[in-house]
Amino acid sequence: MVGGWELRITTGEEGRVMAVVVGIDVAKEFHWAEVKVAETAEVLLSRRVENSPPAIQELIDDIAGAVENHGSATVGIDVLGGIAGLVQAMLLEAGLCVVHVPGLAVNRARRATVGGERKSDPKDAKVIADQVRTRDDLRQVTPSSELDAEIRLLVSRRRELVRDQTRRLGRLRDLLTSIHPDLERSLDVTNKADLWLLCRYVTPTEIRHAGLGRITRYLQRAGGLRAALINKLVDAALQAAHTQQVTIPGETVAADIVRELAAEALATRKRIKDLDTRIEGVLEVHPDAALIRSLPGMGATLTAEFLAEAGGTDRFPTGDQLASAAGLAPVLRQSGKVRYLQRATAGNKALKRVFYQSAFCAIQKDPTSRAFYDRKRTEGKRHHQALIALARRRINVLHAILRTRQPYRTNHPTAA
Repeated sequence: MVGGWELRITTGEEGRVMAVVVGIDVAKEFHWAEVKVAETAEVLLSRRVENSPPAIQELIDDIAGAVENHGSATVGIDVLGGIAGLVQAMLLEAGLCVVHVPGLAVNRARRATVGGERKSDPKDAKVIADQVRTRDDLRQVTPSSELDAEIRLLVSRRRELVRDQTRRLGRLRDLLTSIHPDLERSLDVTNKADLWLLCRYVTPTEIRHAGLGRITRYLQRAGGLRAALINKLVDAALQAAHTQQVTIPGETVAADIVRELAAEALATRKRIKDLDTRIEGVLEVHPDAALIRSLPGMGATLTAEFLAEAGGTDRFPTGDQLASAAGLAPVLRQSGKVRYLQRATAGNKALKRVFYQSAFCAIQKDPTSRAFYDRKRTEGKRHHQALIALARRRINVLHAILRTRQPYRTNHPTAA
């Protein structure tokens, strides 16, 4: 008995017995649910469910009625978190067995049916229920801890800010190049001091008119900037301004936009820094964070991203399964007498980036990882291939660290 629900699960040749299956097509305002008998595919219920607690509770009560008549129930949903947050939490709180049916699987399965190009919420709910009926490899959804939920939200927000910052700085460079290319070449807009300069002085005329003394005093008031850095920056700006004597059409408006983008970029830098501080605070109390960070190359940001994507290793009994989820395990291709392995193109891209980035960092600071990388390079692998091989190796190490609850040691028998 789990939460008042009887789940009858068998393994082996018989597979898992599920007397009732439920498919829920998740949407923002309302979901569509289909309940059917697993053995006969008889539809017991197919209806719209508002995305509100009373409506979802009514659906849970309907499932409970089906369970009384037919036995156990397994619910499939095609979205995790986000718009599915409420229904997911209520289903788990009710003690129901919930599994994730990926959207790609739903799309492919629907297109394999008669009239598969036609898409509707009822049809998707039917496909999800049929996937639950016929598959025994679907990932079971488990309740998230408060710490995991916090990390997932903070990492998601940080990604949004970094993505917006990248776009903003790209636009800033483009505008600055159009009106003052020498200044754009002289600056690095990822630096705080350079952004402070662009918040006030952009065009050649503005810089020449302000002169050395005024620009220097302005940057000094910005605070936190070294005198040598200020002098170097001011000299570069003045040199660029004296080189260009031509006024570009639209220069005034473009300069105003550059100043606005620079101010936004400075504000975003502070928001990202505050988020990093908050993430550090959550990691300090997370039971897995210290173990993960003991692996060279796994800093606070990459550790938080790993926990946000993988949620630990409970979902992955072996390192091979974790590597497969990250798209770092080779994929078998076999047809007739032809059989070979090739690089995976699927997998969790964010999880793959975590391992790739950490491997890149590790070769800078960890002699053991560097030795492994150099050995792969000696074997003829290119830089990218050697890093992928190192990332794959480190997955086994990280999995062993979390499984044994022992921090990384350079003399570990399977160390990267």
